[in-house]
Amino acid sequence: MRVLIAGGGIGGLTLALSLHQAGIDCEVFEQAPEIRPLGVGINVLPHAMRELTELGLQQRVAAAGIVTQELAYANRLGQMIWSEPRGRLAGYSWPQVSIHRGFLHLELLAAAQERLGDARIHLGARMAGFEQDEAGVTLRLDDGRAVRGDVLIAADGIHSAARALFYPNEGPPIWNGAILWRATSIADPFLTGATMAVAGNRNDKFVVYPIKDLPDGRKLTNWIAERRVDPNQEWKREDWNRPGRIEDFEQTFADWRFPWLDIPALIRSAQSVYEFPMVDRDPLPRWTHGRVTLLGDAAHPLYPIGSNGASQGILDARTLALKLATVADPVAAMEAYEAIRRPATAALVAATRGDGPDSVLDIAEARAPEGFADIEAVMPHAERAEIAAHYKRLAGFEPSTLNARPSLTPPRKAA
Repeated sequence: MRVLIAGGGIGGLTLALSLHQAGIDCEVFEQAPEIRPLGVGINVLPHAMRELTELGLQQRVAAAGIVTQELAYANRLGQMIWSEPRGRLAGYSWPQVSIHRGFLHLELLAAAQERLGDARIHLGARMAGFEQDEAGVTLRLDDGRAVRGDVLIAADGIHSAARALFYPNEGPPIWNGAILWRATSIADPFLTGATMAVAGNRNDKFVVYPIKDLPDGRKLTNWIAERRVDPNQEWKREDWNRPGRIEDFEQTFADWRFPWLDIPALIRSAQSVYEFPMVDRDPLPRWTHGRVTLLGDAAHPLYPIGSNGASQGILDARTLALKLATVADPVAAMEAYEAIRRPATAALVAATRGDGPDSVLDIAEARAPEGFADIEAVMPHAERAEIAAHYKRLAGFEPSTLNARPSLTPPRKAA
């Protein structure tokens, strides 16, 4: 079997590594002419780190980022609403890693080049379309080349060419009225030194976490400033590399100076700022069409709430590779993959639209808009714990369940 993968992002490269692990021939076709460390920070949650560990990449990924110790939620005054340990400190068999998206991407690319060889990774190869028949599928590239395979996996992002062919009337991604300004700054450690902190409420929110240790003891620190505006106003096509302006949002956070973090100072020390409208798409009724299926953001773009976007793409890749390795008919294998992953990700789209675990911020704001002396009087511990636990169950990383789940590592096919 020969698998064609359109898209060399995190999901596409994880799929390539997983197929190689199973002894399945594959090639990756990435539209970018070169892969550079673009973007800012992301979190690789324990369920995704389990998969990268089983690919032999845990040490490489952890060394390129920060092993996260804590998740903390605070109101706009910096008062703590909820905190919990993360990764192994929370009982998982795998860590959580906060990392620059570009560093993770480069680690996956390096591993794919080492294992598959450069000849299997094609850059500057944009999918223009495809044709399929009972025997296979032909991928058409926009430079005129045609490549034949048994199946085609479209891992080509939120603007997927394959998704557009299947659903030509879908329209652009759906904007919810929130604008994100994302940046990195060099800053002193805060709280545990490996904490992911979320402060504010649904309308004005600040997310911050370190993604790299620096030699002088400071941290390369990722942050996101989020403001909600009128969703009826015009917005530009989302692009992680669109420069943003600090003056468009800094006043919102001008007095957010907490005992544990000075947010205005962090904003002013930004290395560069990128602006991104927060968008997703409605869940699809179907991903798999004959010998072609969708994966990652092409299938289920999510709001960046709960730190799950990249992690879900990794889970897609591992599940699909397992099915392709264990189900004789590749079309049936892709349908089996979809039967597992499509309902799970549709539920996550709905959860993130409802703010997911960040809902503790909105509840605390509604009940105590001027702050509180005792969070227990505002939100009992049991209520806060259930919000956190519910999201973990929904997203597939409740600790005991994840630790006990059978491996997704596919058996290796005989040569």
